[in-house]
Amino acid sequence: MSDLPRLDLEAVGAAATALRSLFEPTPLQQNAYLSARCGAEIWLKREDLSPVRSYKIRGAFNAMRKSLDAQPERRNFVCASAGNHAQGVAYACRHFGTRGVIFMPVTTPQQKIGKTQAFGAGQVEIRLIGDYFDETLRAAMEFCAAEGARFLPPFDDPDIIEGQATCALEILAQMPDGRAPDLLILPVGGGGLSSGSTAVFRQRAPETAIRYVEPEGAPSLRTALERDHPVRLDKVDNFVDGAAVAQIGARNFELLRGVDPAHVALAPENRICATMLDILNTEGFVFEPAGALAVDALRDFGDLSGKRVVAVVSGGNFDFERLPDVKERALRWEGLKKYYILRLPQRPGALRDFLAILGPDDDITRFEYLKKSARNFGSVLLGIESRKQGAFADLESRMTEAGFVFQDITEDAVITSLVV
Repeated sequence: MSDLPRLDLEAVGAAATALRSLFEPTPLQQNAYLSARCGAEIWLKREDLSPVRSYKIRGAFNAMRKSLDAQPERRNFVCASAGNHAQGVAYACRHFGTRGVIFMPVTTPQQKIGKTQAFGAGQVEIRLIGDYFDETLRAAMEFCAAEGARFLPPFDDPDIIEGQATCALEILAQMPDGRAPDLLILPVGGGGLSSGSTAVFRQRAPETAIRYVEPEGAPSLRTALERDHPVRLDKVDNFVDGAAVAQIGARNFELLRGVDPAHVALAPENRICATMLDILNTEGFVFEPAGALAVDALRDFGDLSGKRVVAVVSGGNFDFERLPDVKERALRWEGLKKYYILRLPQRPGALRDFLAILGPDDDITRFEYLKKSARNFGSVLLGIESRKQGAFADLESRMTEAGFVFQDITEDAVITSLVV
């Protein structure tokens, strides 16, 4: 891979030094719970503990710093983002005392708008334009052209990549006894963190194996590697909003070109939810879905016994209004919750007969007639939770033996989106 693009590590080091005016290196913590579970030495790089609770501040700060050094008179900065990049830009604007205009879709939750305003501390203006991000981005670019402002992309920019790469320099400096990890696990969205960190490790610690993880519903890196060029995905699942990107950045891909597609894990969204709850309940750490990617992927890369592993936690900006949905998805992944459409006879005692076949660990959480005017049979939406894994196979056997007709719709995204 010697012919792959390289980063100027002196420039990355300068960016890391400059960042110290903003915050100290984020912690690299050995995690006893995960280490015991994996039989390995598991370290977490806690980017969720940066001032804006994500690594995005690194790239925003570096791009703004270098722009101001080159053109001190140009003090207007613009970005289009409804997430962590917007917050990083806002915080950097406050630090440098510059003006920032942040374009967000009209549908952006008020919680994200409020946090961005708070981080900007009066230095940023938020403009809500467009129902979809493409409209928002177009408005931001038109504004930049008209005002002569500096646009700050979220990932596909050399100064942004250079800033995100400081995370990798910190990891190598923080490793106890100076020994590099055997394995580095990087989450991937647009590729800023993953491309910059990969370049640093290739140059400073080539003995470290690097693995990557994307949301299953947004495999932009793996698709690009398989086709040897960036590809815009036709469909993206936006649940893991911090990493659900339709196309890997062009510059980012050039730094990642040559990665084996088999080294990119695709994490199911529901499994990520189970990991988020597990970490919250055992360690008290609040990870956003994208922030949990690397921890979730610890199970995807074979036997880790005896290895020194670093997983990068990319962010912790989690809106707790999403917690019920996360719990729901986690239960479904763990096989503890199912949805059925049940054909229930319209006769006295039919419901009592059905309830009699439920097990001691089964609990009805949803019961709703879908067709109110049925004469002989009624279609019922049925949600059931169980405290025991494997209980649903026994329940379905009892339902069949009792003559009940049912359809398991738990994994039918079309039906569940309409009725659940």
